[in-house]
Amino acid sequence: MEWMTRARPKTDRIACPWLIRRFIDPEATITYVPADELLLRATSEGAVSFDAEGAQYTHRDGKCTFEVMIEEFNLGDDPALVRLARIVHAADIGADLDTDAAGAGLLAIGIGGLDVEDDDYRLLDRGSFVYDALYAWCQRDVA
Repeated sequence: MEWMTRARPKTDRIACPWLIRRFIDPEATITYVPADELLLRATSEGAVSFDAEGAQYTHRDGKCTFEVMIEEFNLGDDPALVRLARIVHAADIGADLDTDAAGAGLLAIGIGGLDVEDDDYRLLDRGSFVYDALYAWCQRDVA
C-alpha cells in the first residue's frame, strides 16, 4: 500500500512511517509530496494520506497522528509503543512539549534533521534508526 504525506518530515512524518512499516504494513511505500498536492494526489493515486489537514489519519482530539494511528490500528496493548507515543506527542504538539522529558530531545533531532538532510527519503531512513533506538529504550523503561 502507498502511504502519502507532506514533504520535509520532522516528527510525526518520520514517526508514522516507522510505525506503519514496523507494525501496520511492512511493505508500505511512503511518499512525500508538496503539502498543497497531498490530498488530491493521494485520492487520485489511491494512497492513504496522513499527517495533514483533511488526511485520513491526522491530529484528532488533542492527539498527534502517531497516537491516532496507534488507536486506529489497535496497537495500544504494547506498553513500549504507548510510552513512545508520549514522547512523540510532546515533540509534535508545541503546547505539550513539557509533558515528557524526552520530547524536547526528539524535537531537536527532528529540527536538526531537516538542516542536515535535504532528501526526505534519506531523512526517513536515518530517522528510522532514531525510532528503533527510542522504542528499544521505551521497552526498557516500561519493563
